[in-house]
Amino acid sequence: MRLRPYIPSRDFDAIKNWVTDERTNALWSANYAPFPIEKTAFDKFLADMYTKHGDCPFVATTDDGTVVGFICCGVSFGTNEAMLAFVMIDPSQRGKGYGREMIKLAAKYCIEILKADAVQLNVFTINEKARKCYESAGFTERITTPGAFAYKDEKWGRCNMVFSP
Repeated sequence: MRLRPYIPSRDFDAIKNWVTDERTNALWSANYAPFPIEKTAFDKFLADMYTKHGDCPFVATTDDGTVVGFICCGVSFGTNEAMLAFVMIDPSQRGKGYGREMIKLAAKYCIEILKADAVQLNVFTINEKARKCYESAGFTERITTPGAFAYKDEKWGRCNMVFSP
């Protein structure tokens, strides 16, 4: 697997249909990303995330170049911690270890290239499969905030997880 910068003209068509409904969009982006995903709005969303948080988008590819994942990362210069966000794996490719491998590569990039002291991410507590994936990549729970996010008539907890080398 490789991580490379997201190239809108090359990658958008590969990922646009991975988020198929409003609930999935909420789980993936906490409703920061527009739904349905359309190119102009998605490009604006990514530009806004870069401006606000320094988040840079990447895709994960198999060795033959097939796009199987999407992730953003940035570093807070105040804490020198990197943040992984908007983690998504092609639904048809889940269960093959791509998520764990992508997270490991992104954490390694943040530590070795961006020189972050630690890497963190947030996951909703109802997203147990994602949480187990992050744990298998070496992340541990730092703090959980119950009821941090409202989706329709539900309240979801948010778990902040951290990876330290």
